[in-house]
Formats: sequence, C-alpha cells, structure tokens
Amino acid sequence: MKVVISGASSGIGLALARHYLERGATVAAFARRGELLKQLSSQFPDKVFTYTLDVRDASAIAAAAQDFMARVGVPDIVIANAGVSIGTLTRHAEDNEVFKHVMDINVLGVVQTFQPFLDKMRDAGRGRLVGIASVAGFRGLPGAGAYSASKAALISYMESLRLEMHGSGVKVVTISPGYIRTPMTDINPYPMPFMLEVDDAALRFARVIECGCSFKVVPWQMALAGRVLKLLPNWIYDRLFAKAPHKPRAQH
Repeated sequence: MKVVISGASSGIGLALARHYLERGATVAAFARRGELLKQLSSQFPDKVFTYTLDVRDASAIAAAAQDFMARVGVPDIVIANAGVSIGTLTRHAEDNEVFKHVMDINVLGVVQTFQPFLDKMRDAGRGRLVGIASVAGFRGLPGAGAYSASKAALISYMESLRLEMHGSGVKVVTISPGYIRTPMTDINPYPMPFMLEVDDAALRFARVIECGCSFKVVPWQMALAGRVLKLLPNWIYDRLFAKAPHKPRAQH
C-alpha cells in the first residue's frame, strides 16, 4: 500500500503515518518541520519518503508528488490532514491575515494536496482521497470564525469533489473528528467531551478510510452531538454558546 499524508510531522498526521508504516505501507510524509520528518524517517528507513513543504505552496507539492510517484507509483490513499486552529475575532483588523492564513491552509491546502494525484488515481480507477474536516464545521463557534468557516468550507468542497469523482473508482472520504489529544487541543481553555487519544483516533480514521465511507464523524458520540447542534434553533444556540470560552487569539 502507498499512502500520502500531509501534516505528518505531529499530531494525527504523525499517528496516521505510524499506523500505516507499522502495517507495511510505503508513506510520503509532507510537513513544514523537516527535523521532525527526519525522526520519522530514521525510525522507518526505506519505508517513508519525507518532503519538507508548506501545503500553501502548490509547486512544492506538485514536485513532491511527481518524485514520489516516479519512485513507487500512484498512491492508494492521499490524506489531506494538514491544518491549523487559531483563535480569531473579527473586530480586530490585525486578525485579517490570520483568517487568510487559516483558510489558505485548511481549504486551499487540501485542494493543492489532491491535485497532483487526482488524474493519476482516476486513470488507475482506484484509491481514496481523504479530507480531515471537523465537527467545528457544523456550526459557527465564538472566537473560532476562521477555523469553523474553514472546516465548513472543507466539508462542502469534499462533497463537490466526491460528485466530480463519482464513477471513477476513486472514493472521496470526509472525516470530521471531535476532540483529539494533540498540541492543537492542548491550549483549548474549555471542556472537550469525548476526547480521543491520538493513536486511537488514527486507528478509527484508518477504518473509515478502508471502508470508503463518504462522510464520518469520529467518535460516534460527537456525531450525535453534532446532529443536535444542527437542529437547535438559532435563538437557543445563541443563548448556549455566545459566551462560551474560546481558543486564544494569535500573538501579533
């Protein structure tokens, strides 16, 4: 099996890379932090190809994709996992750049991760294109305008891509996780129900990817919570969440 994973230097991306490598897969690991990718490579020599890049750089991804496919062939799975979560408040003009940063990585970064592989996978008539969204994309949350909007956009984008790939043999899989214990959630100053350990989350994600489910919330408890939140009238939702604590803003 050949697997491509973005954001593979830490958190769920690293856990997914380890999951597949331990099961004999060949992995292309994309991430900005090359020193962490080297650690992964040293643990799995000859099984992982590391590429230090930013998913906002389409040309860098295209070059990495071409190199990986020239070496080992068309991937079976491409997981667009790279993402950021940064607190934002619209009233602060200096947060405009943060909004753009989050959207560029969480949405356009996914598009650019898939593009170099898409036609090759379509020609092969097989494979999985996997986007890691979030339950935060179900409804807007205070102080998380950029993150919630990016994940809502990603969910819609993945659905559009699924329709575009219909009948090609390539499955498009959207995974919307709840809370996973990673550096991204460590700074959240609020309760996080149904928290998953990162290795457990990676195992659950891999099961969803294997089955080719079009859309899945992980864990299932968050799927129920998400359905309830979607059904709440705005006036009730506003009363419950308007004053909820939120992730700290970026340091400018």
